Parts: sequence; structure tokens; C-alpha cells
Amino acid sequence: MVARIQTALAQLETTHGIRILYACESGSRAWGFPSPDSDYDVRFIYCHPAAWYLALDEGRDTLNFPVDDELDLAGWELRKSLRLLRGSNAALFEWLQSPVVYHEALSFRAQLAPLLPDAFNLKAGLHHYLGQLRRGVAEDLTGEEVRLKRLFYALRAALAARWIRERQTVPPMEFAPLRALLPGALAADVDALLQRKAQANERTVGPRPEALAEFLQGELAAGQAAREALPVARDGSAGELDLVFQALLREAFAG
Repeated sequence: MVARIQTALAQLETTHGIRILYACESGSRAWGFPSPDSDYDVRFIYCHPAAWYLALDEGRDTLNFPVDDELDLAGWELRKSLRLLRGSNAALFEWLQSPVVYHEALSFRAQLAPLLPDAFNLKAGLHHYLGQLRRGVAEDLTGEEVRLKRLFYALRAALAARWIRERQTVPPMEFAPLRALLPGALAADVDALLQRKAQANERTVGPRPEALAEFLQGELAAGQAAREALPVARDGSAGELDLVFQALLREAFAG
């Protein structure tokens, strides 16, 4: 699959006349709790030659492709990506932490890494993860049986929201460091569920773990109560992001 992904990215560069700056895994394979049949959620950031940015009308800024049983491939154009980063888009902060990188050019992550703390809006990040958690609590985990996949989506969102509340920094993408915030009484239950998920398919269901469900409901309430108390967002990265954007455009098609 890695060879297939890298071949697909190279073909995209040729077909669309773009330069892919970064491509990573963005789903459960990067989070740390894949199932054997989990697909590959590949997300990439790309740019066009400088002349593309000088047109009167802005061009299309995303590339999306049909999803098959193995590969979900989608990309965002560089200017769109940096605007979303400036707006504290939580997905981008996750992509830039991914432990699975399929392609990187021009030290893309290293150029952005110093800017991430000031670009991250705590309130926006908390809102994002509480939205995911709310869906889990209100829709996915209401029956006597629940999908393991959805249970872990909700649990990861709850721990990311708790990380923002308690540590007031960008939460890790991977589940393993987030687990440091999990109450010790739930550790054995989570270990057992992780082991089961690693051997189950994406649609596997099981009895709703009541202690975990209660924890998730409590985290949703705590997150909602904490939103207004978080510090006002800082806005110290806009000028630096402009410079990164300009530098990447100069370098991407140099020569």
C-alpha cells in the first residue's frame, strides 16, 4: 500500500502540474487503533507554480477522489491550508503530527513547527473535539451495543478535549500519549477494547461499556463548562505564515 500511495502521489503531480509538499496518514492507522480492514486515509498539501496565484480569480483549492475499499485520498492547496492553519483548523494540526508520513518536500513540517503553538486557538480546538464527542454521546453510543470504531473515536475526542482544558496546548494526534489523561480505573477496560479492536473488523459491535460511557458524558459536560474560561486566542502567526507561504512557492518550482 505504501508503494501504491507514493505512486498515486507522483501521478497527481504530473497530471495536475502541482508539487506535493506533504502527505500523511490521517485516520485510525495514525491515531493508533486500526482494525485489520481499516482503509488508508491519506491527506496531502500541494502547491501550484507561482503564476497560478496571480490570476484574477482563485482556482480550485482541493483535490478529492473516489474512495475505494483501501484508499481514501484527498488534498488541500497550500494557501487554503495555511489559511485554515491560521484559523486553527484542528485537522491540520493533527496532520502535521502524523507518525506516518508518505511524502515530504522542502522540510515542510520543520518550517511550520515553530508557528504551531501561536496559531492554535484553544477555544476553537475544544469546540472541534467537543463536536466529535457530542456525536458519540448523543448518536453512536446510545444503544445497548456500540461499534468499537465509534467508541474509540469518541474516547480520543474526549481525551483531546481534556488535554486542551488541562494543559492548554495542542493535543497529540496519537492515542497513546492522550491515554495519560485517562482515569486509572478505566485503563484495563480500554486495554481490553484495544486488543479486541485490533483483531476485529470496522463494523464489529460489543456491549456498551457503562463506565466508559459515563466518563464520556462527564467529559462532554466538563468541556462545555470550560469553554468560556479558556484564554483569549493569540494571533501571532499571520505574518510568519505569509513568509512561509512565499518561501515555499519560491522553492517548490525553482529551476
